[in-house]
Amino acid sequence: MTSEFKTPDWLPAAEPGMRILVAGATGGLGRALVAMLAEGSDCVIGAHGSSQRFETENPKIIPLQRKFECAQDCEDTVDEFCAKAGGIDALVSLNGGIHFPDHWKDMPESEWERDIDVNLNQPFFLARAALRKMIAQGNGGRIVLNGNESSLHGGSVFSLPYAISKLGTDCMVQGLAREGAPTGILVNGVRLGFIDSGFHERWYHRSPAEIQKRVDLIPLKRGGHPDECAALIVYLLSGWSRFISGQMLALTGGDWL
Repeated sequence: MTSEFKTPDWLPAAEPGMRILVAGATGGLGRALVAMLAEGSDCVIGAHGSSQRFETENPKIIPLQRKFECAQDCEDTVDEFCAKAGGIDALVSLNGGIHFPDHWKDMPESEWERDIDVNLNQPFFLARAALRKMIAQGNGGRIVLNGNESSLHGGSVFSLPYAISKLGTDCMVQGLAREGAPTGILVNGVRLGFIDSGFHERWYHRSPAEIQKRVDLIPLKRGGHPDECAALIVYLLSGWSRFISGQMLALTGGDWL
């Protein structure tokens, strides 16, 4: 028997009036989060895409597009959002990816550095820029980073640098949370298992049969729905999470038990 996902008849909501920058908003998880925030929260949303623009007619959503090639690009994205929204109250970093399709033993140095840059360096530079803005504003804030449960188990032969980066995210969350606490800035992360967001098809090039084989390993016998991930992130942006900081919240369906 599977634990089928059924959409509840209510939505979690971020604190009213929040100005929330979502980096990586054009992926499956990002789109789910932006949609949930736009429908259920009274907030302004910055929807950032690197390779494509977030197309919308919703006046609550501010599309942003910029490739992250250095720390300055990350800082410029935060600056642009602040200029258009009048400040920043929350950052959610969902950008990431796996670029080399073969065993890490054959991975060129450039591909290793690319994965580390996308999955660890860029989220750090975004978070640091947002943290500086929030401290200067003096009104507290929220930062949510994207981890992965496989990082606790060494990743796979195809995702070792990705897993190393995501384990580094655990450390980053704790260090930034310690820095932000005196000024009311809460920093947390979500540690995801297998989510049906298109990530594995896009980055791992998995076939439907391979996807099903992976799903069969999960005790609940299904992948997580992007909306379940979005709801967990919105909870971390809500008024109910004011005593949570420095934590990685797992969403795995019991994977690796």
